[in-house]
Amino acid sequence: MKLSFDLTEAQEHALAEAASRLQVRPEDLAAAVIRDLVALPSAEFDAVARRVLEKNSELYRRLA
Repeated sequence: MKLSFDLTEAQEHALAEAASRLQVRPEDLAAAVIRDLVALPSAEFDAVARRVLEKNSELYRRLA
């Protein structure tokens, strides 16, 4: 599956810095983070997903 998403400039910069420190491409780091997130046990994944959805609820409402 291919995904596409937008990052703020600050988020893009933070991802690029973290990827540089780890000596990987930003795309590879983002993919690894997503793989790790979905590999979490169900209760942990649900908690993280709920936090992200709540944090970004206004953005999702505007995009709908």
